[in-house]
Amino acid sequence: MIVMKFDAASIASHDRLRAVAKLVQQHKARKPVVVTSALPKVTEDLLPDGPARRRLAAHMQGLLEELRILYAAVYTLAELTPRTRDAIAAIGERLSSELVAEALAQQGLRAETIDARTVVITDDGFGHAAPLLEEIGPRLKLKTKPMLGTGQVPVFGGYMGATRDGVTTTLGRGGADATAAVIGALLEAEEIQIWSEVDGWMTVDPKLAPDAQAIPRVSPEEAAELAYFGTKVLHPAMIQPAIDKGVPVRLCDTREPTTPGTLITTPPADLGPSGPCAVACRKGITVVLLSQPKMLMATGFLRQVFEIFERHDTPVDLIATSEVSISVTVDDVEHLAEIKADLARLGEVRILRENAIVSLVGRGFFRYQGLARRIFDALAGVNVVMISFAASDVNISVLVAEADAERAVHSLHREFFWKSASEPSADEKSVEKASGGRKNPKSTSLPR
Repeated sequence: MIVMKFDAASIASHDRLRAVAKLVQQHKARKPVVVTSALPKVTEDLLPDGPARRRLAAHMQGLLEELRILYAAVYTLAELTPRTRDAIAAIGERLSSELVAEALAQQGLRAETIDARTVVITDDGFGHAAPLLEEIGPRLKLKTKPMLGTGQVPVFGGYMGATRDGVTTTLGRGGADATAAVIGALLEAEEIQIWSEVDGWMTVDPKLAPDAQAIPRVSPEEAAELAYFGTKVLHPAMIQPAIDKGVPVRLCDTREPTTPGTLITTPPADLGPSGPCAVACRKGITVVLLSQPKMLMATGFLRQVFEIFERHDTPVDLIATSEVSISVTVDDVEHLAEIKADLARLGEVRILRENAIVSLVGRGFFRYQGLARRIFDALAGVNVVMISFAASDVNISVLVAEADAERAVHSLHREFFWKSASEPSADEKSVEKASGGRKNPKSTSLPR
């Protein structure tokens, strides 16, 4: 069986909804389970006039009455609790799942909604609840196995769940992806498909470089880096249950359903290093610099610094240290004033704003001879403020002024993905010279 998760844009109109239904129909033999995201606007007009449309309208009336009661409670109490916020937020997925099920029925499929709150049991972390896999598994199999065995298509609203006591919860950012991953992992799916209007991951953001190419395959570690440093196709933490179970996740484009998209899967152990796969960029970065001559040989100094960031719930991205100073980058500046005040007790603090992190992402960087030289040759015309080589061996990041970010991205993309084979890089020229004229052919990670 497979899991097919569709984002809001994929079902936002009558034509798109019909296209989604046809996609599910085409995969009928693979026993699909469908997961939906919420629509910003759900109306019965998305379905043609008839019994299905009237059923949807009646269902909408019931949910709208629930919503009216919730809003009335908020007004009366003059308080919006996390628990009530989750109950309100889940209404959208409950509506969209009914809508998609009716559209599948219009296509001749025997589709039926399963209220995710009866299956996806979570803790009580309202707004960012964690699924309890050991409790979900038996419920999920009990609900879906009979349906799949008789050719039915189960349809879940993503993003939501419920506590053991039946109180509605939501899974936070990327929650619909998390629902798909949990279902796919526990049912040991052949594949989880994440459908959106994006053709998988690209070698660079097409908005920054029109010569971007699709990446056929990435590892979970590469996917995490790409998402973290700016390529927000999906939130990799949300698909971790599938990765842990070895279930591949494929990013698919509803506009071009025949293209392969990008497959996220753990590479075979005997697969050698593949080098860079993409360039990613993250703007809006602030640098916090702390200088303290007494830091030299001081035990526990770094611990004191990071405890301050932890106390203010502010994650740190890049880190650079010297004998007497430390520099860190953050993109959440909500508590920056408080952080600066606390750090000032440890030394002199400076703040540098309007920066960007530009990252080269791939595999096997520790064994990639000449990689650093190629990076700095490409960035020769850009002032690099910080450098970070990830311990995970999947990314090298540089910090540049935000005004230089696009130039840095273009330069790296041209160096590693689009330079003509007849035009060797500076590193290749040195290798050719050292080897007595034998050329070292340039390769990219695109065939991955």
